[in-house]
Amino acid sequence: MPKISIIGTTSWGMTLGIILARKGLKVSLWARTEKEAVDLKNTGCRSSGFPINEIPSTLTVTNNPKEAVSDSKAVILAIPSQTMRQNIRTIKKYLSKSILIASAAKGLEVGTNLRMSQVIAEEINPKLRHNICVLSGPNLAREILMGLPAATIAAAEDDKSSRILQRLLTTPNLCVYTHNDVTGVELGGTLKNIIALGAGIADGLGYGDNAKAAFMTRGLTEVSALGVALGANPLTFSGLAGLGDLIATCSSTLSRNHYVGVELTRGRSLEDIVANMDGVAEGVSTTRVAWELAQRLGLEMPITEKIFRVLYEGLSPRDASAELMGAQVNHELTGRKWKLFSFLTRRKKAQYLPQKTYSP
Repeated sequence: MPKISIIGTTSWGMTLGIILARKGLKVSLWARTEKEAVDLKNTGCRSSGFPINEIPSTLTVTNNPKEAVSDSKAVILAIPSQTMRQNIRTIKKYLSKSILIASAAKGLEVGTNLRMSQVIAEEINPKLRHNICVLSGPNLAREILMGLPAATIAAAEDDKSSRILQRLLTTPNLCVYTHNDVTGVELGGTLKNIIALGAGIADGLGYGDNAKAAFMTRGLTEVSALGVALGANPLTFSGLAGLGDLIATCSSTLSRNHYVGVELTRGRSLEDIVANMDGVAEGVSTTRVAWELAQRLGLEMPITEKIFRVLYEGLSPRDASAELMGAQVNHELTGRKWKLFSFLTRRKKAQYLPQKTYSP
């Protein structure tokens, strides 16, 4: 029976561990402390607000990293993005060339602006980098744990790695597609959290479905523009890791980022919201990193700028919305230094080129 290691007792980490254990795989879940490990062993999921009462017998919990990782077929890191480097440093001595290394985190590292696969690559032996893959998509943990149908993306530069993760995670209710645009898949899952914050604000202010649909669409265009500037394939953002994840996160009350946006409209401070949340809203830190990247690249990202100002400069959600609506607009598919839709310019110029004629 293959052994799979899950690093992190987040709701997503617990969910992945449980669905793998239900498949009959041996799962080792690594908890940060002995107390956390003991509590999970004693109470199962009952104390975590999960819609199940017990952990499958093939899932074990340990706070010993060597015990958790050794002899595993794959290690899945389902942890907050800002702890990725610390966690990979803890377990990297136990990794081998036969162990798949999968990131299930959706964030960018503050300070370095790196994606999670890049953080992992910096820390592990270069000979193991071909084993890195990422998991992303419209994956609300609670729904997947309940057995509701869902789909996700396993992406890796090495097709062999993505296919291994695909086979491990596929269940009758979870469809896993493979992809090789690691940059696009990671950025789609990460940057959509910024838009989810804004969608929560739109819902909190009662702006209706028309406004929310417009906001989500413009947000996706903005996300795609930054993604392409960072080397992603623009088509990736029309798939599960882009549009699919955006729809789920902006629409569901299960989304932590959407929740933060709603609570901001109720006059609560960001510090109060974050301090009293169960889990991490990755969009909060991602907004700062994305704003910095946009400044560095000279990209026009009005939504990201407004969300940044709400989170970090005290701009009220209602004033941010008014500024977005009052902004000067141009062609829908253009923006400062966007390369995403440059083919439109080429196409327009081509209309004026002389046409070849052929004689029989």
